[in-house]
Amino acid sequence: MPKLKTKSGAKKRFKVTGTGKIKHKRAYKNHILTKKETKQKRRLGNKSIVKKSDLDNVKAMLIL
Repeated sequence: MPKLKTKSGAKKRFKVTGTGKIKHKRAYKNHILTKKETKQKRRLGNKSIVKKSDLDNVKAMLIL
């Protein structure tokens, strides 16, 4: 059986940390930023760890 390929979209959006957790960029930080508070925009700028409920799907896309 051939090797499975990693989903190229997932490859660009997720990073695996040294401890095996998966980081991602938060949503809602691309446009229509004038109506969002500075505090919200600052919080959305940080990376976040993928939630447990989504972890299996992300790992399948990254073939981990």
